[in-house]
Amino acid sequence: MTRIALFVDAPDWHARRLAAAFAEHGGETVVCSLRACAFRLGEGGTGIDIPGFSGGLPDAVLVRGIAAGSFEQVTLRLGLLHALATAGVPVVNDARAIERCVDKAMTSFLLHRAGLPTPATFVSESEAAAERWRGERPEAQVAKPLFGSQGRGLVRLVEGDALPPRERYGGVRYLQRFVGRESDWRDFRVMVIGGEPVAAMIRRGRSWITNVGRGGRCEPTQMSEPLGRLSLAAAGAVGADYAGVDLIEDDDGGLQLLEVNSMPAWKGLQSVAACDIAGRVAAHVLARLG
Repeated sequence: MTRIALFVDAPDWHARRLAAAFAEHGGETVVCSLRACAFRLGEGGTGIDIPGFSGGLPDAVLVRGIAAGSFEQVTLRLGLLHALATAGVPVVNDARAIERCVDKAMTSFLLHRAGLPTPATFVSESEAAAERWRGERPEAQVAKPLFGSQGRGLVRLVEGDALPPRERYGGVRYLQRFVGRESDWRDFRVMVIGGEPVAAMIRRGRSWITNVGRGGRCEPTQMSEPLGRLSLAAAGAVGADYAGVDLIEDDDGGLQLLEVNSMPAWKGLQSVAACDIAGRVAAHVLARLG
């Protein structure tokens, strides 16, 4: 039987759906945390110790979450993912894609480098440089943490507003031009799996922050050609096997790419999507095995 390591810190709705989907394909899911894994070196064997595998390696790995921790802890967890890939185990998403997506500056850079539409962005440790960039652009901007999710730490700034305390952002200023409406706040989330955009929704927010965890409402929407094309290109730019891609309409009715999430939740999207997202993820992971 094919055995899949599902890395997540707290088994949840997603883990249960994924385990059921792998079981339907004849696979067994072993749910564990990267915090419980270790390198065991100089003793023979694979060198990688994963609970539930008795010193052996899984046939494939699916990463649903990596817990926050110290710089050293997160480096070790990512190092384990790099090591599994080096050992020939398919890892979805691999450490490189996760690193690119967790770091919003790198995501923005890769979208820009790929020639994809994304809002004007500035990232620096220099307070003076950040203030100069703001002064050159009177339009509203958004301050974001370099690392973060679920809309935490987002602050909308208009001309004359002071920058939030730099300590709140780890000493790094990530500023991005605000794109959106002054009311009827909405954006798009698209799920890309295995090189295909499989589901899309509108997120309609109580404020300009539309995350479902902050009260955003999910609505079904058709997968338009621009939505699918840009989302697929964004996932490709960061090298993600599967990704949740966030887009928003600009003043001209075009689409701008905001973020690419390499460990996306999809409970809200599944509530309005026709396809079984967990089933599609499981099928892609098993297809990586050939």
